[in-house]
Amino acid sequence: MEALMPLIMQLISGAVGGNIIGALAKKLSLGFLGNTVAGLVGGGLGGQFLGEALGGMLGSGMAGSLGAAAGGGGIVMVVIGLIKSMMSK
Repeated sequence: MEALMPLIMQLISGAVGGNIIGALAKKLSLGFLGNTVAGLVGGGLGGQFLGEALGGMLGSGMAGSLGAAAGGGGIVMVVIGLIKSMMSK
């Protein structure tokens, strides 16, 4: 269980990041469920890859990983929101 705790925290952080960006960028928002799912995906990817690659700049350990996960969740939500808005035109 201890090995899964960082991943769970990254997923939660990504979901929060996706929903915060969704609330700030209403035109790109995917709705609560869409923002949460996009944030989960981005949080998992961001926490794993960005957290390791940028770990020194974002802070060491869990804080940097959670920051990268929240950022990843927001980025994935924006990208999907942009694609959705471009396809609806």
